[in-house]
Amino acid sequence: MRDIPIFTTDYGVASLILREIPYKQIAYIKIQDVQPGQISQLCEECRQFCRAAGADIVVVSGHPDLNRYPEYGQVLSMRLSGFSQELTEASMFPVTEQTVTRWRSIYNEKMGPVDFAATMTFQDEKKILESGGAYFIHREGTLLGIGWMEGSELLAVASCVPGMGELVLRSMLTVADSDSVELEVAASNERAIRLYERLGFLTMGVKNQSYRLM
Repeated sequence: MRDIPIFTTDYGVASLILREIPYKQIAYIKIQDVQPGQISQLCEECRQFCRAAGADIVVVSGHPDLNRYPEYGQVLSMRLSGFSQELTEASMFPVTEQTVTRWRSIYNEKMGPVDFAATMTFQDEKKILESGGAYFIHREGTLLGIGWMEGSELLAVASCVPGMGELVLRSMLTVADSDSVELEVAASNERAIRLYERLGFLTMGVKNQSYRLM
């Protein structure tokens, strides 16, 4: 299902993220502009459209007056600065045309239950390959996890073996193009946050605050 970057109504303009409806039955609304005093009407029109498209859950962000709705969740921005890019005992294998579908499948399996994590489709494989920053992390023939680094931004990291999350993360840090790495993480993903903090990541602030339209 395609997103609608510009959804125009009499009450304002929003972006509708609909791509997760077939997978998680959830739609996201990003408020772009709103007529004075018309935020409720804009949200309701967007909600009705998203529900008609098949969404069971409709989440909205992008305007200070949205706090009248129940809070859905937050996305935090975290940063690690001045770290040493030390080699690990793991081996890293870049994703190729032959392995990108497998990488995407693992990503969807591991990230599926995570709040705000986007589902990767076949169309995303080209972007994954072109980035040149997606990897499988192995040790002694065992797949420990996967990761995706673009420049100094960690886009994804997931462990395939319990207890190996730190090694997978440390391995991904070795391919960062600077000694400062940034990432975004759902505030509800407490396990991941604890891991990031253990390695020295600091929370820089709330990247996105979302609310649920009932």
